[in-house]
Order: sequence, then C-alpha cells, then structure tokens
Amino acid sequence: MTTQPESALHSLDLSIIVPVFNEENSLKPLCGWIHEILAQLDLSAEIVFVDDGSTDGSFAVIEALHAEYPDVRAVRFQRNARKAAALAAGFRAARGRLILTMDADLQDDPGEIPRLLEALDQGYDLISGWKRTRHDPLTKRVPSRIWNLVTSAVAGIRLHDFNCGLKLYRREAAEDALPYLYGELYRYLPAIVHWGGYRVGELVVKHHPRRYGASKFGTRRLLNGFLDLLSVTFLVRFMATPMHVFGTLGLLSSMAGTGVCTYIAWLRLVHGNIQGRHPLLMLGALLIIVGIQFFSTGLVGDMLASMQHRRGRTPRIIRLLDQS
Repeated sequence: MTTQPESALHSLDLSIIVPVFNEENSLKPLCGWIHEILAQLDLSAEIVFVDDGSTDGSFAVIEALHAEYPDVRAVRFQRNARKAAALAAGFRAARGRLILTMDADLQDDPGEIPRLLEALDQGYDLISGWKRTRHDPLTKRVPSRIWNLVTSAVAGIRLHDFNCGLKLYRREAAEDALPYLYGELYRYLPAIVHWGGYRVGELVVKHHPRRYGASKFGTRRLLNGFLDLLSVTFLVRFMATPMHVFGTLGLLSSMAGTGVCTYIAWLRLVHGNIQGRHPLLMLGALLIIVGIQFFSTGLVGDMLASMQHRRGRTPRIIRLLDQS
C-alpha cells in the first residue's frame, strides 16, 4: 500500500472502514445500505474495504463495487492477518476527519451512522456501539458479558460492549491508538483511547441476525481476551513507568522474604536451631531472590521506556498558547 500525500489527509468528513474476511454475499447489500444513509447526510465520505486475505470471491465483489461507486476504495492483504491488522490498515488509508468502523456481516446497522455523529458532537472523541439486544447464541453472549464486566473494572471506564464493531472515532484518537493495533488488542480500543486522555462515550445500536456465513470467533477467545487485557493494561498504562509495577512487586516480595528470614534467625538465636523450619527458610530465600528479579526487570523496563521517550513517543499536543 502506498503512503498518501499529506494533502490527501483530512480531505473528507468521514471514512468508513470495513474489515472483510470471506463475506462475498454481504458486501453488495452492505455497500448499497451505506450509500442510502450517506445520501441523507450533508458530508463527504468514503468507504474503505480491507480484504483480510479472503479465500472466496470477496475481493472480486469489492472490485465491482469500486467500479460502480467512486467513493469505494480497498486494501487487500496477501494472507489473513486478522482484524487488528485490517483495522490498522484502514486507519492508515482513511482520508476522513472522522473514522467509523463496522463489520461486513450485515449485523451492524449503517442506519446508526447519523446517531453516532450526533453523539460524537457532544464532546466525545470515540463513540462505541452497545448491542444491548444481541442476535447471537447464548454461548457467545454470556462469556461476552463476563468479559465486558472485567474489562470495565480494569479499564476504569464503564462500557457494556467493548468489542462492538460499530465505533466512530475522531481521527486523532484513532491515530494515537494505532501503535497498539496488533494481535487481538482491537477489542480494547475504547480502553486504549480512554487511557490516552480522550473522552469515550457509548450509544445503544441495533444488531441484526447474521444472514450469511458463520462467525469467525470461537469460545476460546474468552481466555485469550483476559490474557490480552493483562498485556494491553501493562503496555498502555504502565509502559512509561514499569518500575512502579515491578518495583512494587519486588518490594513486597523482598519484605516478605526478609520477614521470614528474620523469624528463622530469631529461632536460631533463641533455641539454638530453627525448629525444623527448613521449608520456611527456603521460602524466605526464594522471596528475596524473586524480589531482586522484579527490581531488575523494573530497571530494564525503565531503561527501555526512557529510550522510547527519547525517540519521540510523547503525548499529542491538543492546544498551544504562544506569543504572536
């Protein structure tokens, strides 16, 4: 994919990013549906399909849509790179000041676009959809509810549906989230944007039953989701100060080990032996060693964070007052 010239960026009001993986039957009706809604809005827009290595006729359909509609663009991957990579490619290709993401399976409703735009105008930087009435099997809804509750608690922001595909971003928020768009971390985009200092809101949106194909996600994603939550929490919230995390763990471990070893030393002085507390002695020594390891990890992490800071990973300046 070629890099866009600077003059092409921000040239449109809205970019609609649609990741695609084997959705050939739904693309044409989806594109027509989106255009029906866009015709009612007074804004310039584009639709960017990102073909994530589809093995069916999805890209042939996209090519036909590109020939039919001048505002349809496309990015195609040589192989399946998963949704995070598709979203990242879409964000980079987008030319709009606002970026909307939606799934290609016709379960997201393009008719919600005007409401999302109105909600964003209330001072938010990201509006995330909430599929309050979901047309998914129970085996998918229950794990999703548990995952959303845990994610809300960790992220410090109350959302009911972090993983809804229907989201509207201001371009700045999407660009700042780009470095974390890999693996399956796209599920945590609202949390990442929130931790970046942006305002995140939620809007109840319609959710339709799947018409074609099958879901690309299984129940295993629940375990993977919790592991990814740990990763993104550390990467976003504590990457700049890793010593605060590892140093605290090291201090607690070392203090516990020192306390245990002090007790063993007291037994030796008072009774002349350690009263058979050999496993406890080993535990104390192990806790001290683990504490030292945590401290060492924190120091190495701080060094890496310092190097990253010197390379320019500083917060975005949103306003500057200077002398004229």
